[in-house]
Amino acid sequence: MNNTLKDRVTLITGASRGIGAAVAKRFAMEGAHLILVSRSKTNLEKIDDEIRPLGKRPTLVPMDITDETKMDLMASEISKRFGKIDILIGNAAILGPLSPMSHYDTKTWKNVFDVNLHANWKLIRNFEMLLKQSNAGRAIFVTSGVARKTRAYWGPYSASKAALEKMILDWAEELKNSNIKINLIDPGRVKTDMRKAAYPGEDPNNNLDPEKVTDLFVKLSSSSLEDSGKIFYQDK
Repeated sequence: MNNTLKDRVTLITGASRGIGAAVAKRFAMEGAHLILVSRSKTNLEKIDDEIRPLGKRPTLVPMDITDETKMDLMASEISKRFGKIDILIGNAAILGPLSPMSHYDTKTWKNVFDVNLHANWKLIRNFEMLLKQSNAGRAIFVTSGVARKTRAYWGPYSASKAALEKMILDWAEELKNSNIKINLIDPGRVKTDMRKAAYPGEDPNNNLDPEKVTDLFVKLSSSSLEDSGKIFYQDK
């Protein structure tokens, strides 16, 4: 690795497994200082054990990102400790049950939107000013192809990802004249627990290992990046 992200303060949500964990380990190899957020303290500690031999000591934040009070507190503590965020990665998401649209109850629908959309808006609200304190703020959010395709029974997941894309692209337009570059990544078919739940009969060997998508995250985190307001797709 090239230490291309040396000492860059990086916050990753959904960091304890799948794509988030793979990105965390890769960014540690690239020299970033990591703030890792996940609901599971146990899984965060496992990632911590894998990262520490690389010479990095990540900051672990076990919390539910839908908890507005805890989100505000996290932002306040990061501001006091670091004074900025260089890279913000909104990766956390849930699939929710796959069901006919008319069969969802309000609690289930709201829960999917709270994690996939509203929590990312709270990241924007809390961390925009800290990104502006960086000399090259970067924000990356993870989307899905179902946001742009008609897919029966994927109701709240596909709708929340479509809304996420619109929100992030509009935010990028607002800040197009700033030092912050904001983009989305559609990673495609990746071996994750969510993919397994969505396609239980699928051969996972036809999908990418999470580590394969990390190059794109590094590229979009580069201080020399000029692109903003775009959706990037992982090459097969």
